[in-house]
Amino acid sequence: MSMYGRDPWGGPLEISNADSATDDDRSRNLDLDRAALSTSSRPLDETQQSWLLAGPGDQGKKKKKYVDLGCLIVSRKIFIWTVGTIVATAALAGLITLIVKTIPRHHHPKPPPDNYTLALHKALMFFNAQRSGRLPKHNNVSWRGNSGMKDGLSDTSYGRSLVGGFYDAGDAIKFNFPASFAMTMLSWSVIEYSAKYEAAGELSHVKETIKWGTDYLLKTFNNSADTIDRIAAQVGVGDTSGGTTPNDHYCWMRPEDIDYPRPVYLCHSCSDLAAEMAAALAAASIVFKDNKAYSQKLVHGAATVWKFARDQRGRYSPAGSDPSLFYNSTSYWDEFVWGGAWMYLATGNSSYLYLSTHPTLAKHAGAFWGGPDYGVFSWDNKLIGAQVLLSRLRLFLSPGYPYEEILRTFHNQTSIVMCSYLPIFTSFNRTKGGLIELNHGRPQPLQYVVNAAFLAAVYSDYLDAADTPGWYCGPNFYSTGVLRDFAQTQIDYVLGKNPRKMSYVVGFGNHYPKHVHHRGASIPKNGVKYSCKGGWKWRNTKKPNPHNIIGAMVAGPDRRDGFRDVRTNYNYTEPTLAGNAGLVAALVALSGEKNGVDKNTIFSAVPPMFPTPPPPPAPWKP
Repeated sequence: MSMYGRDPWGGPLEISNADSATDDDRSRNLDLDRAALSTSSRPLDETQQSWLLAGPGDQGKKKKKYVDLGCLIVSRKIFIWTVGTIVATAALAGLITLIVKTIPRHHHPKPPPDNYTLALHKALMFFNAQRSGRLPKHNNVSWRGNSGMKDGLSDTSYGRSLVGGFYDAGDAIKFNFPASFAMTMLSWSVIEYSAKYEAAGELSHVKETIKWGTDYLLKTFNNSADTIDRIAAQVGVGDTSGGTTPNDHYCWMRPEDIDYPRPVYLCHSCSDLAAEMAAALAAASIVFKDNKAYSQKLVHGAATVWKFARDQRGRYSPAGSDPSLFYNSTSYWDEFVWGGAWMYLATGNSSYLYLSTHPTLAKHAGAFWGGPDYGVFSWDNKLIGAQVLLSRLRLFLSPGYPYEEILRTFHNQTSIVMCSYLPIFTSFNRTKGGLIELNHGRPQPLQYVVNAAFLAAVYSDYLDAADTPGWYCGPNFYSTGVLRDFAQTQIDYVLGKNPRKMSYVVGFGNHYPKHVHHRGASIPKNGVKYSCKGGWKWRNTKKPNPHNIIGAMVAGPDRRDGFRDVRTNYNYTEPTLAGNAGLVAALVALSGEKNGVDKNTIFSAVPPMFPTPPPPPAPWKP
């Protein structure tokens, strides 16, 4: 049989043994592979199946390389590109960081302090110059020294030490009434604006000033007792009607050289003084709340003098007394409202709040009858200060019944007073230079102006903190910025923006009073002890004072913006503790950035409020 045949398609048909064997093997192997594929317990992934199912032509193609990342299989080429990009980006970022850190930086200097901050530094120095007693080494007033080291002890009828405290003004008398008000004002400003004081670098300074004052006030009564029957209200005498008897007004001497008697004035029924002292000690207890022992001592002292104020009714300055000639108190009802508010804030005891919001007390304090001095805040009249303070309570805590009705009234009255400060209203006249005449053209106007500026600024900040954009004066709405503008224009006047271009704060600006009515500043410290009348030549000389009493705000101009820089005219040139305290408070409120008040510190002793619901209405009767 022929091994050859014909291919039906026209070609020879050849059967090769090798080819047959190969085809058989291929068939067998393919069957085995398929059987293995079908019977295997481990499924193959797509890549493996593609290897098995690939035809002979696929074997010659270039296979892609992959990188197994465990949970992901990616192309090796993509993997290399990705890693390379990350590494390159990191290297570039590192290079940029290195360049930025290597290049020297140009820090933008802080903006210079504003005028209010600059004036604040100086205004606080006035209190250093007014210190009595043994002065600390860091007092920083070179022409002052220890003085009044026998106060209290030299008066045999009193016989206890009253060393310390502050001299009131250009003399060496220590009046508790205006000094207590000054300490209350300083404490209030610290409670509201401690961050601003700290930013100005003056927080420790002002707190030290307050403590110097409150330490002395605690000496003027038995502060360890719960009940007292007297307060040392004054050290020194100012009445010159007795002729040539040496005293603090007749003599012109440096405090360090005083050798004449300094009697102690005691009061046994002085509700106004005692309530103001309670306010000062209570407010200071909040300032020093982190010093628990001292804060508690202040609170106890405040409670003691408050009880005395309520139990022994009377004014501290009856007709004919020495205080009545200089710091005569017209009433003690406003001190009850003011002191009660501070006692509540210092203790959280609601009985104080109940008293200070009692309608009868408010009526006696003059809350409902107005008058020419309504809204004028001073060492004598604290009603508007109390109303602002209690409006704060309503804005932030809203104690509700039974206080809401009178608090709402106080809040409305505060709004009315703020309206009266605005130029559009005619409650108070203004000088041609723009100074508001809160004392109606009488002398020494600036102490009232700075107090009003503080109230306007702090009330504006209260409204801002309560997310209230303004308030109404009748049908017209005014933004809080209007109040701040008022405060700024008045303080700017004090600092020199006035017709005379005169700064009424000594040491601020280039043009300020050089003949301040002040004994210590006007007598040279030259080792000579000038006698009572021997110092008169320094009082009467037309030469400038040998010492500038830095930061002292003088009494101020007259109603025509006029000013006489004459030492013998105290109505123009004498500074006071109460006046400078108001100035400091207004300056810190306006200084630095407008970042508002500290909303919570003043309430640190006040417990959470759960207002008592009002009583149900009487049953209906047909």
